[in-house]
Amino acid sequence: MSKPRYRRVLVKVSGEALMGGENDTLDPGTLARIAKDLAATRDLGVDIAVMVGGGNFLRGATIAGTGLDRATADQMGMLATVINTLALGDAIEKAGAAVRTLSAVPMPTICEPYARQRALKHLKDGRIVVLGGGTGNPFFTTDTSAVLRAAELQCEVILKATDVDGVYDADPKKNPKAKRFERLTHDQALALDLKVMDAAAFALARDARLPIIVFSIGVGDAIAATVRGEGRSTTISP
Repeated sequence: MSKPRYRRVLVKVSGEALMGGENDTLDPGTLARIAKDLAATRDLGVDIAVMVGGGNFLRGATIAGTGLDRATADQMGMLATVINTLALGDAIEKAGAAVRTLSAVPMPTICEPYARQRALKHLKDGRIVVLGGGTGNPFFTTDTSAVLRAAELQCEVILKATDVDGVYDADPKKNPKAKRFERLTHDQALALDLKVMDAAAFALARDARLPIIVFSIGVGDAIAATVRGEGRSTTISP
């Protein structure tokens, strides 16, 4: 088995990745599979932080379009990410790995409030750190939050888990001739207006000189394989 290429990573997992189908907001089998993959990656000697989205419950920007105040809608979205954080944390613990759940929105009776030094200590002690609540502020996506936390926690790379095996010039599910990029720069990703992450996330990653690897989380050991440099993916780097 190949050795890991990275010693500390941040994995961005969308809320949709935790669904088993259109009507399954949280799928126990999917949670268990991702948790097992994260635990196996930790067993390789890799420090792991996980930023979780909340799109399986709701997206603040979407429901704000129905007339709800945007800041209030985003706060609702933050709470949705905490639900996913608790679910994934429980699944990781059942997979046999030490884990701590931290929220940027303080709710100390449910999980630990996020603090950089606390999170760094958990990583150093071998625990998987699952992050909820985004940045704790409205108007920021969990993609931007992922880049911010990766920079704060001294991660070497951001692993962006999606439902396709990289970044394409068109939707590969709709266009069979879509071309997959092997490598891109942050500036190219911004210029091409790629939708895999929002512009603020790409810009922050560029300024922090953080590479992003986009891969499919649809197979059992996708995270571990990506950390070892295996499988199909797209690398976005300075």
